[in-house]
Amino acid sequence: MAKGTHDYQDDPRNAAILINLNGTLVPREKALVSVFDSGFILGDGVWEGLRLHHGRLAFIDQHMKRLYEGAKAIDMDIGLAPEALVARVMETVAANGMEDGVHIRLMVTRGLKATPYQDPRVTIGAPTIVIIPEYKDPLPATVERGIRLFTVHVRRGAPDVQDPKLNSHSKLNCITACIQAAKAGADEGLMLDPDGFVATCNSTHFFIVRDGEVWTSTGDYCIPGITRAAVLRACREAGIPAFEKRFSLTEVYGADEAFVTGTFAGLVPVVEVDGRTLGSGARGPMVARLQRLYMDLVERESRP
Repeated sequence: MAKGTHDYQDDPRNAAILINLNGTLVPREKALVSVFDSGFILGDGVWEGLRLHHGRLAFIDQHMKRLYEGAKAIDMDIGLAPEALVARVMETVAANGMEDGVHIRLMVTRGLKATPYQDPRVTIGAPTIVIIPEYKDPLPATVERGIRLFTVHVRRGAPDVQDPKLNSHSKLNCITACIQAAKAGADEGLMLDPDGFVATCNSTHFFIVRDGEVWTSTGDYCIPGITRAAVLRACREAGIPAFEKRFSLTEVYGADEAFVTGTFAGLVPVVEVDGRTLGSGARGPMVARLQRLYMDLVERESRP
């Protein structure tokens, strides 16, 4: 079964990686958390996906800003300053001898609970901080040939229900969207906002290209994507008209090109939505150009 933009070729080196669990490096098979951990019981926590490029963490300031804003929103004190947490991430990749082609999952949960119950006041331990670095790159075929999307019935909700700005461990709405798309034979789910306009995908951000312009959603119903923002910045620097706006599925079906963005795979073409072929059904010239511009930006951001 396809895994969309997150499909990858397994790397045997990952079997021997060291994972950072609350400041201690442990082998992969011994990296365990308690069944009383807030993340396991309730999905109570925040997380980031990071890329290591030339020994540096791409867009790390933006990732830390999002992580700490999310923690503040759920009234959780991570217990480390951002600089100390970044240092811990770098210590972890250094211990593994890693420089390039590495994807890192940084997870922070509220910590141990005295009993399985949602109230944060029954938390009895410090936050649990887990850093998992893996040798993992997107499949070249996926980045070149693209993916297919299916519009799911699961909506991105209003912020007074569960704020989509939160990059939380509670991802069940995205999981149900992913399941529906997979059952429909697609790679990922395209999600609408409460008013029926295009919002985002279940694990990536969505863009279309129409008449030389790049469109993405208003951003009101999705997390503040780091790669999304980088692509918009790349467009501005290159003089490509780019807009955050409302648009409908009709405008998607008639688009010249489309693509999704995310920390893991960068930019990936979208060649089909709901059975409609977009453009030529292959990666178009704008997407190819934006892939180059994005990687140029990553290279600049990753220089010492």
